[in-house]
Amino acid sequence: MSLAQQRGRAEMPDDITPEMLARIDEICAQHRGKPGSLIPVLQKVQEVVGYLPVAVQERIAEGLGLPGHEVFGVTSFYSFFSMKPKGRHTIRVCMGTACYVRGGKEALERLERHLGIPVDSMTPDRRFSLEQVRCLGACGVAPVVVVDQDTHRKVMADTVVDLIERYE
Repeated sequence: MSLAQQRGRAEMPDDITPEMLARIDEICAQHRGKPGSLIPVLQKVQEVVGYLPVAVQERIAEGLGLPGHEVFGVTSFYSFFSMKPKGRHTIRVCMGTACYVRGGKEALERLERHLGIPVDSMTPDRRFSLEQVRCLGACGVAPVVVVDQDTHRKVMADTVVDLIERYE
């Protein structure tokens, strides 16, 4: 049993480097004692690390002098925070009614087969994360696929693979 487990703490993931930990500590030190700083700190740390595993949340809590449950509560409440690693590119396929009936389901299935992963996971090379979303509010141009911040309209199953392969 590791020291972290003995103390009831989560293990720091192997992909978190000492440089990342130093940057997390700097961010926390800059915001310690400032009211309303938790969300900005979580955003900055997620930019550094790419996600917010429990061990990183514990480090943020210590660095800000907050209870761990408060950090976890905010992290788990807001959808823009992720506790799982993400790929360099996030693919979101709309499954709202218009997108679904116009071919979004088939586009999503084609992506799952091409990438070799199910929805809500990441490719082994960390190039892509694949997600489905309920509605993107672009029903008139359905089906819609968003890659990072780029919105692609009328994306069909036979073109979706070529679309994502543009992203290195």
